[in-house]
Amino acid sequence: MTNPPPPGGWTDPTWSGPQSSPPVDPTLVAGSPVPTQPGPPDPYAPVDPYAGGQLPPGQPVPGYAPHGYAPPGYAAPGYPPQHPGYGYPAPPKTNGMAIAAFVLSLIGITSCITAPVGAILGHVARKQIRATGESGEGMAKAAIIIGWIFTGLLVLLIAFYVAAIVFAIATGDSSTSTSSY
Repeated sequence: MTNPPPPGGWTDPTWSGPQSSPPVDPTLVAGSPVPTQPGPPDPYAPVDPYAGGQLPPGQPVPGYAPHGYAPPGYAAPGYPPQHPGYGYPAPPKTNGMAIAAFVLSLIGITSCITAPVGAILGHVARKQIRATGESGEGMAKAAIIIGWIFTGLLVLLIAFYVAAIVFAIATGDSSTSTSSY
């Protein structure tokens, strides 16, 4: 017993009964799903502002790929990428000593001893960065600059205090001395 063709106009490829081709629509160009006769305008079609309205029928829309093709710059759906594993490389790791040097140099504003330590660690961090290729070169350089500036200001402050103490001792009150003339 053979089954009749199913409703809806599609054919079962496993059915071995008489085959009939679907009727040919004369408005279609051979192999193209675009009608040759213009139909009503598509309200969702992009409008070319320079043409003053709709694009002529059959013209490709600028910036859009034809139906069935992926947009430019993207792989077609369902296909693997052309070069798996390629892409943007991961950014290099930031050197931890450069971070520590920068933090210690900045803390040198309030705590005087950490500024020179931060500057020295900045020099060590720059040497490590050149050897390993890590990132953090700018942070290490900033730690060196800030650390040595705060160290210089610290030395000037200590020199000012020492000069003030020496000046106070030199111009001290002579009435408290016990000299007998």
